[in-house]
Amino acid sequence: MKYKKKIDEIPTRDDIGIKQAIEKWLEVYRLRSKYDESSIVTAWPHIIGKAIANRTQKIYIYDKKLFVKVESAVIKHELAMMRRQIIGRVNEYVGHVIIEEFVIL
Repeated sequence: MKYKKKIDEIPTRDDIGIKQAIEKWLEVYRLRSKYDESSIVTAWPHIIGKAIANRTQKIYIYDKKLFVKVESAVIKHELAMMRRQIIGRVNEYVGHVIIEEFVIL
């Protein structure tokens, strides 16, 4: 015996996946930038590495600038040398350009 789909179970062109629905919701309510910022802050240890992330005191994004406060002068110098690479990693993580400058405090 073959299973026959009910009319309600047959997908239509108007049906979209959960991912597309959430993406559309973020765009409609203009929450995309805040969502991206919070995901960057949350994923900072994954993006930069746990050793540097453990010495990071504060991280925030304002006006397309990533601000990072670090306690160690050695880490500050290391981050300054990797400035372009960090911007690239962060933008790659998000999937589009959200950070244009990297400021070390």
